[in-house]
Amino acid sequence: MIQLKPIDIEGRTVLGVEVKLPKTTLLVITTDKGYIMCGALDVALLNERLSDRNIIAARALGVRSLEQLLEAPLESVTHTAESMGITAGMTGREALLKMM
Repeated sequence: MIQLKPIDIEGRTVLGVEVKLPKTTLLVITTDKGYIMCGALDVALLNERLSDRNIIAARALGVRSLEQLLEAPLESVTHTAESMGITAGMTGREALLKMM
């Protein structure tokens, strides 16, 4: 099952996506510029093999809901996200504000 959920962050709307798969759930919250995701995101792949795409993305580990993804500290970020001031350790919410 796929669930799409609009999420308000300081008066602006981002889109939460929850994909229920066997034995796991993929979680993504996206803006027009970038996204944060659960541990399934391979930041190294984005930085190394897809670097020419300049993807703005970050990953949080151990989250089981969109709400947790918003509040969890980011474990890793892409180089392009880092150039925008998004860093490991900041919350997903803080990163999304910088992606708007």
